[in-house]
Amino acid sequence: MSTTTENGVGGSRNMSGEKTYKKTTSSALKGAIQLGIGYTVGNLTSKPDRDVLMQDFYVVESVFLPSEGSNLTPAHHYPDFRFKTYAPLAFRYFRELFGIKPDDYLYSICNEPLIELSNPGASGSLFYLTSDDEFIIKTVQHKEAEFLQKLLPGYYMNLNQNPRTLLPKFYGLYCIQSGGVNIRLVVMNNVLPRSVKMHYKYDLKGSTYKRRASRKEREKACPVYKDLDFQDMHEGLYFDADTYNALMKTLQRDCRVLESFKIMDYSLLLAVHVLDQSPKEGGEPGQAGGDGKRPVAQRVLYSTAMESIQGDGKAAEAHTTDDTMGGIPAKSHKEEKLLIFLGIIDILQSYRFIKKLEHSWKALVYDGDSVSVHRPGFYANRFLKFMSTSVFRKTQTIRFSPSKRARTSIPALKSFSQEILSSQKEENEEESRDRLGGARSLASLDGQGRPAAHYHQSSTHSLFLFRGGGIKDCKSTSKSTPSDVYLF
Repeated sequence: MSTTTENGVGGSRNMSGEKTYKKTTSSALKGAIQLGIGYTVGNLTSKPDRDVLMQDFYVVESVFLPSEGSNLTPAHHYPDFRFKTYAPLAFRYFRELFGIKPDDYLYSICNEPLIELSNPGASGSLFYLTSDDEFIIKTVQHKEAEFLQKLLPGYYMNLNQNPRTLLPKFYGLYCIQSGGVNIRLVVMNNVLPRSVKMHYKYDLKGSTYKRRASRKEREKACPVYKDLDFQDMHEGLYFDADTYNALMKTLQRDCRVLESFKIMDYSLLLAVHVLDQSPKEGGEPGQAGGDGKRPVAQRVLYSTAMESIQGDGKAAEAHTTDDTMGGIPAKSHKEEKLLIFLGIIDILQSYRFIKKLEHSWKALVYDGDSVSVHRPGFYANRFLKFMSTSVFRKTQTIRFSPSKRARTSIPALKSFSQEILSSQKEENEEESRDRLGGARSLASLDGQGRPAAHYHQSSTHSLFLFRGGGIKDCKSTSKSTPSDVYLF
């Protein structure tokens, strides 16, 4: 592919101004991606469905695509290249698990030109988006691709048990070889739909060391802020109890999975859409899907933020409507109505020797607990603590104070009890007069003018009558509930 002046791994441009990656023009790279995936997925449909075996995770298929074409491949106007597909059967299973049919996968990636995105991080990777907003294609380094291959069996087991996850959903791993260079690519789910304007974006790690967006980043049209910026700009994002619990349960489980694989230095990509600003600010020009279809609903299962959080299904189903556009409803500390879009990113970082060395050096110079590079267990705990206390918060439900209810209900109970006791007393007095014929002796009467023999009986009967209504509890404690009042 065409040679250009290259500065670093990616992000440079050739003489005509076109972006290049490893001396390969973006147009040639996008064309090779579409040709390669088109061939390999189409060829895979001829293979029968079967259970995934352990050896399937280590299979690598390769095909050569010369520019003049061959008996198996079409002609094209790009330089000759070889296209490798890693674990094709395993990734086919992953796609099926999320309801992605081969035709839909091919249509999303190959039907329209891929959209190049500006690099949101400092990795130097290139990002491409499919025109229907379904998939992100990212270039990865050799070590990252190698680590993903080793991760696949465990990743397979986790997806089988927990399809609802905020972890990246990998749909394919490929490599393009041309001109003596290897360009490795991974196809993932798209966390942020272009049809929704994101008013704020954050890359959160739970760290404080150098976790503030640079001046250059802040000057961008859509800057990505960091942990300290979030604390400056927000006093937490508030969710109802069910949604908060489902979100935190998902994050906790995902972090434990990452910890078990000794993965660290990952981030939570968090985007905030302010509903109150929606009438004034729609999506940016050209942000709708390329074919104008499905600006809200997506085909891929568990692809939206709300579908991805763990729960019994009720929390997600209650909020999954066209009005939420796949986001999670929330409120700011200013009572602004928000939609939250999020996902865990950058998980292909293992706590290897280089990371241990990096942390040891930083810990000598800075506070060891504040740097972002840490051992996986500590990193996960710090990440979860930051998310559960500084970022996500549970809406406080206003309830009646039991003590206040008690202060108002106990006098009412006593008054009501006195009325019934008085009525019972009068009935007993009339019964006594009838029995004695009106001839009453002062010695046989109590202080209330009621026969002593019948006073104990009426008192016992009254207590039995009210025990079901909670009067015994009301006399022994200052607390009462509305149910105590209505049990009479």
